[in-house]
Amino acid sequence: MSRDTIVAKRYAKALFEVALGQQKVLEVEQELRTVVIAITGDAEIGKFIESPNISEEAKQHVLRTSLDGKVSEPVLKTVLLLIERGRVELLEALLNDYVKIEGESLGIADARVYSTYALNDEEQEAVAREFGGRVNKKIRIENIVDPTLLGGLKVAIGDTIYDGSLAGKLERLEQSFNRRVQ
Repeated sequence: MSRDTIVAKRYAKALFEVALGQQKVLEVEQELRTVVIAITGDAEIGKFIESPNISEEAKQHVLRTSLDGKVSEPVLKTVLLLIERGRVELLEALLNDYVKIEGESLGIADARVYSTYALNDEEQEAVAREFGGRVNKKIRIENIVDPTLLGGLKVAIGDTIYDGSLAGKLERLEQSFNRRVQ
């Protein structure tokens, strides 16, 4: 495990404990996700934060001004601390670790559900109920439209993939035939 991974987990654990104490665990996740997307998704912001020609104080001032009132104090302080310590590259790992800690603590699992069309709310709830029973957790769905599936669903929860897609079934059928022929 790299030093950066360990450091990111420490920041995530500390932020989670503060959020839990304030009973704002899910809100902090959303705020942190928004900040990570804003900082890592915008090349200009990334250049600004990574620039050695701009002082840490100036970076912190701009971020404090931009984020103040839009995110909670724990998220703001965490981001500012990362900038102060020159560790802003840990933001994505911090978010991922925060989500893992949150999921373990609250019994939540994130599922990526691949389908040939966008699932409506009822369909997403049905998938969440079905797979929530399998993994014994509350499931949050991220629906990803994948026209290569032909039909059916493919669900990824953590490192486990449940492939009920037509393409997956055809591939398994082909493998079965190939084993019998050999």
